[in-house]
Amino acid sequence: MRSVKMLDLYAQYLRLKDEIDAAMAAVLERTDFIGGQDVKDFEKELAAYHESAHAIACGNGTDAIQIALMAMDLPPGSEVITPGFSYAAIAEMCYLTGLKPVFCDVDPHTYLINVEDAEKRITSNTGVLAPVHLFGQNAPMDSILALAQKHNLYVLEDNAQAIGSVYTFADGKKAKSGSMGHVSTTSFFPSKNLGCYGDGGAIVTNDENLAKRCKMIANHGQSVKYHHEVIGMNSRLDTLQAAILRVKLRKLDGFASERQTAAAYYDRELGSIPQIQIPARAENSTHVFHQYCMVLETPEMRSGLQEYLKNNGIPSMIYYPLPLYKQAAYRQDINLPVTEHLCDRIMALPMGTDMDNEQLEYIISTIKHYFSTQA
Repeated sequence: MRSVKMLDLYAQYLRLKDEIDAAMAAVLERTDFIGGQDVKDFEKELAAYHESAHAIACGNGTDAIQIALMAMDLPPGSEVITPGFSYAAIAEMCYLTGLKPVFCDVDPHTYLINVEDAEKRITSNTGVLAPVHLFGQNAPMDSILALAQKHNLYVLEDNAQAIGSVYTFADGKKAKSGSMGHVSTTSFFPSKNLGCYGDGGAIVTNDENLAKRCKMIANHGQSVKYHHEVIGMNSRLDTLQAAILRVKLRKLDGFASERQTAAAYYDRELGSIPQIQIPARAENSTHVFHQYCMVLETPEMRSGLQEYLKNNGIPSMIYYPLPLYKQAAYRQDINLPVTEHLCDRIMALPMGTDMDNEQLEYIISTIKHYFSTQA
């Protein structure tokens, strides 16, 4: 049996080796390393994939959030409502752009933004709703968009973990994750469902003005070389990474299907274990399983299982061990009970496009053996 990894990037590369190597060789031959043809083509293909008007590539997913917030040109101190159960990038970029993150709670089953709790936190200073499409599925966009319209707010979708998932609105209309708000951001960090071999990110929008501003901000505030219209930054996706991403974008839906197959195997085998809450599927969204995160009955059970898996050569991860409002950098005196419950009990199992049945069976049998010893 191949060793079990959280994500086997090398196995995936071997499947794509001929295409990846040819794409990179073409860039090396052209030597158009910055702003090359593959960057331009990737932006067009990414926009088309989202059925959106514009995609602006940039240096990484965190830069994408910063650029999007800067493009909104909000008054200093404006508030951005976002889940307290998430990665730190949105909170980080709020502070660096002179804005204030306001943390809300999440749904205990889907781990996605609790819109009712978010609405309670809206004030006259609120400028943005920033849902996170966490672990691979869409936040409840019907209610998010309605709430934003009611209070005249921007909607920024953090789509770093759910690219390729599909949301179905109450009226039956379908939309790709990252195509529904005023603007969305994504990351191409290597472990993402659409990952490059370094850093990369992008902004997707249908808003012509936001697209223009994002493009300028990412390029030192220029639309014409050496003419700086706004304060900008230097955030570029290099051409080698764009070439790799063009190959992998064509495979993205197939990769999602493979992740869903692995998740279904986990569900089938783990769903009967009473101490485990398997991940729920959001009612209106497909799930592309950036992570497979289950919730254990107690914190002690999680630590015991994680140690047992480690001793048997099986990695696991905790997304996320602390609420954002308890992090030293972002500390706020609030209490979000679902967020704290999840942080104490959630654990991710290995997930990826190249997991075989032997690996899955080994992971499952090891978990079942652990619980048999706890009886």
